[in-house]
Amino acid sequence: MTIKNIEGKKFAQMLLEGADNLSSNSKAIDALNVFPVPDGDTGTNMNLTITSGVKEVRQMNDAHAGKVAGAFAKGLLMGARGNSGVILSQLFRGFSKSAEGKETLTAKDLSSAFDYGVEMAYKAVMKPVEGTILTVAKDAARRGVEFAKDSDDVIAVMEEVLKEAKESLKRTPDLLPVLKEVGVVDSGGQGLVTIYEGFLAVLKGEKVSTTVPQTPSMDELVKVEHHQSAQSHMSTEDIEFGYCTEVMVKFETEKTNENAYDEDAFRNKLSEYGDSLLVVSDEDLLKIHIHAEFPGNVISEAQKFGALTHVKIENMREQHTTILENEMKQELGTSVHKEEAEKEKQEYAIITVAMGEGIASLFKGLGATGVIQGGQTMNPSTEDFVKAIEEANAKKIILLPNNSNIIMAAEQANSVVDEEVVVVPSKSVPQGLASLLAFNPTTDLEDNKETMTDAMTDVKTGEVTYAVRDTSLNGVEIKKGDFMGIEGKKIITTGPEVQEVAKDLLDTMVDEDSEIITIIHGVDRSEEEAEALVSYLEERYKDVEVEVHNGNQPLYSYIISVE
Repeated sequence: MTIKNIEGKKFAQMLLEGADNLSSNSKAIDALNVFPVPDGDTGTNMNLTITSGVKEVRQMNDAHAGKVAGAFAKGLLMGARGNSGVILSQLFRGFSKSAEGKETLTAKDLSSAFDYGVEMAYKAVMKPVEGTILTVAKDAARRGVEFAKDSDDVIAVMEEVLKEAKESLKRTPDLLPVLKEVGVVDSGGQGLVTIYEGFLAVLKGEKVSTTVPQTPSMDELVKVEHHQSAQSHMSTEDIEFGYCTEVMVKFETEKTNENAYDEDAFRNKLSEYGDSLLVVSDEDLLKIHIHAEFPGNVISEAQKFGALTHVKIENMREQHTTILENEMKQELGTSVHKEEAEKEKQEYAIITVAMGEGIASLFKGLGATGVIQGGQTMNPSTEDFVKAIEEANAKKIILLPNNSNIIMAAEQANSVVDEEVVVVPSKSVPQGLASLLAFNPTTDLEDNKETMTDAMTDVKTGEVTYAVRDTSLNGVEIKKGDFMGIEGKKIITTGPEVQEVAKDLLDTMVDEDSEIITIIHGVDRSEEEAEALVSYLEERYKDVEVEVHNGNQPLYSYIISVE
């Protein structure tokens, strides 16, 4: 069987099958992440990214291959999450540019499109690292181009592309020593291979995956109407539970084996935290809607059964106040939409990313204009940043990603908006807070970027979380369930007692130049435990000032800043 051309509908089928195969394997891809922390989410990020792409494809019915590729690339661009998602979006952005104007794709067209995608992806990454998805894509594309010189069979070319992708994936541990140390291949590269498997299956008239339902949005899963007209008859102070919280979790066998999921018991537990509760689940997904005063408690309970795939938290008190103001304006005959449209732009806006209402409050208290809910396990998409930029209504905008896996999505958002935007590449909450303190509203955007970036070099970041699997990394033996003390990207200490691990980490981070220590405790740690660490530090390091805050963040028992 040979195929000389791929027309649009066939190409759309290839994209859908590639996405289905990635979705079916996303959990296994997550497990390939080197760090055994509970935020290994390459498979999840790639799955959410490609879901946005196929959503665009499903909305069109076109036999033009170039237009299908363009729609797919557009969806990927806006839905890109995490570094792996952004790189995937750039691979297919280049692919679509190469395929633009082509009604069908020949073998040479296909191989050239893969190759141009690699070129664009490498340009998008400031410091490309070999042994990653980039290498797998590059090696596969080069093989495709070479083979297409002597073959016009699309199936044969795709077979060679997939074959080389698999071989390149096997070689990734030789290029990236940390992969070899842990005994895994690159997770992003594995994700790309699963997509290519789907492509080839469609061309050969086969199927590699059992089609799974497209991950639905919480808007589709939770249809709870918040009646604005009814709210106008109550006072904002009467709202007992202030945050509309929506959470989606993908069940994980390891966690459900340890904590058997009982929907009735789970619903009863969550009812302690708020009202307007809705819990829905099937074999794969758990979806929750609740009005809660402390959303972090809900998130922590949900994570006992699997990995977060969606979190949305809205402040209903702010929403209610806005509703009342708008209704008053309408009663006075003022057009709210006209007023908003004519509203003068503020000079500066700072948009940051945070998970946990306590951390969000810290950023707002220091002057952040907007806080995007996200971080570990739930990286905001390019579109999330674009929406926040549009809502900021400012002439100059500064983005603080606060996570190394979110920086590329922020940069990509910068490239698709008209506003004047810079990204200060903060890789942690402490870095974000330090840079925000350095902001000067009287200087220009580039000077602020430079000053705020420099401020991050004066802060050390420590985190205490738990291990999701047994492993050995940098000579440290790690047992599943134990706590880990991490400084930057290095695991410093591990052990079964969280307080002891936190103390060991602090002793490593604090030196004679240290002046201020900030401890942000998570939803799983009490005020008393945090204060016990403060007492330990004050007794041991008498010249150092210690601050403590309740961050209410999930996953990380403590986030520590040493300056």
